[in-house]
Amino acid sequence: MTKITMQPKNSEFVVRPPVVVVMGHIDHGKSKLLDYVRKTNIVDKEAGGITQHVGAYEVIRESKNGEKKRITFLDTPGHEAFAGIRARGVEAADIAVLVVSAEEGVKAQTMEALAYIKKAGIPFVVAINKIDKPEANIERTKQSLAENEIYIEGYGGTTPAVAISAKEGTHVDELLDMILLVAELEELKGNAQIPASGAVIESHLDPRKGISATLIIKNGVLEKSQCVVAGDAYAPVRAIEDFLGKPVSSASFSSPVIIFGWNKVPAVGLKFETCSTKKEAEAITVASKSKTKVKAAKTKSETALDAPKKPELALVIKADTSGSVEATLHETATISDGAVTLKILQAGVGDISENDVKIALGANAIILGFNASINPDSKNLALRSGVQVEIFDLIYKLKEWIAAEIAKRTPKVEIEETTGKAKIQRVFGIGKSGQVVGGKVESGQIKRGGVIKIIRRDAVIGEGKIKNLEQQKVKTDEVGKGREFGALIESKFEIAGGDFIESFTKN
Repeated sequence: MTKITMQPKNSEFVVRPPVVVVMGHIDHGKSKLLDYVRKTNIVDKEAGGITQHVGAYEVIRESKNGEKKRITFLDTPGHEAFAGIRARGVEAADIAVLVVSAEEGVKAQTMEALAYIKKAGIPFVVAINKIDKPEANIERTKQSLAENEIYIEGYGGTTPAVAISAKEGTHVDELLDMILLVAELEELKGNAQIPASGAVIESHLDPRKGISATLIIKNGVLEKSQCVVAGDAYAPVRAIEDFLGKPVSSASFSSPVIIFGWNKVPAVGLKFETCSTKKEAEAITVASKSKTKVKAAKTKSETALDAPKKPELALVIKADTSGSVEATLHETATISDGAVTLKILQAGVGDISENDVKIALGANAIILGFNASINPDSKNLALRSGVQVEIFDLIYKLKEWIAAEIAKRTPKVEIEETTGKAKIQRVFGIGKSGQVVGGKVESGQIKRGGVIKIIRRDAVIGEGKIKNLEQQKVKTDEVGKGREFGALIESKFEIAGGDFIESFTKN
């Protein structure tokens, strides 16, 4: 296995634009800030909502002396692949902006965001937002930051802070200037003489174009004819699109780019690297699969910041005494094996009330009662609302029920195994019953009734089923390597000569 490698010289390192992630409490104005920045500083004014799909975009900040500098923003708010990378997305960034409302100050999600930033070890700028609001109090917000050990300049620390109104655009330019100043102090450098590397920030399956992924290049240059690899997924670089969806011949560090033609959907947050050939890419993915098996043996010491999103069992617990509550909580803590997150929304003493039902309804939770009863009004509300209520008088029965519920929610892992691959040499016709094709088996074997993938230019475009199989015009159940065949394939995807079909099984 040979990856493209070059030994950089000091002279080959140049200043690169910063990659910035915006974090903070849900209602403190992250999206408003990003919207304002995009509309007023975007490279192309026609970007519109495209960046919402891509997950990243570039802006240009022009200084008073006319110098133009580029900033890449990661569009984490509302992005499905970045909800999974809100933690990992910080790791893909160079600088964070921590947004705090001038009305409310520090909230729980502010501290959660700060924990991610600290874990990634990147510098950050505090944006005190909503200064246009009547209830805004900048000094009180700064005190709230200090009380939560976020020490900004002038309040015992060195973290820069800018008071802004994302809605009105007040001081947003000053915030961008501060980001560029922090970037300058960080001395962010890149090498344009080496192949690209960086992170996957979004992946998508398009029925027409196949699998695409948006990458942030953190170093080097990406060019056509190379291959990119992320985990056990890879793609030949036949085309590169920028964040506006425009084709480009190459892309450099800090740029978001879109690459099509992946063999499978790459996981968001994975690091990507570049190699010279498809063969080398395949070798890297094999090594990655081996590492994944080792990582699957992770212990319970895995922290909330490290852990991927898991299935959840949310519970509201009521018991007859505080001792019973304590015993119930102790038993539940010993059950989960880590595959399912056990979340206790509330645990208290007394009978099950209407308020308990409302809490469970809002969080899609189940109510468990231990030596507790439920009054008629609460029972009727639960029935009308569809809230599940389970009552036990034996602790081990309660524990068995939780264990069974966790087992139902535990993800079932399917292993996909390729059993054969064939090249389609000719398509004879398409009818109501399917597509009649002729081909030759290149590896393994294909079977009548087998499920197949249809592959075009190294990208899976769809699936189908072999309804009939013939060899030398004689019906057969299977055809082996090196043999030609005719087949009737049922698929909603149109097959063309030169395509490959790949049979597989799931265990």
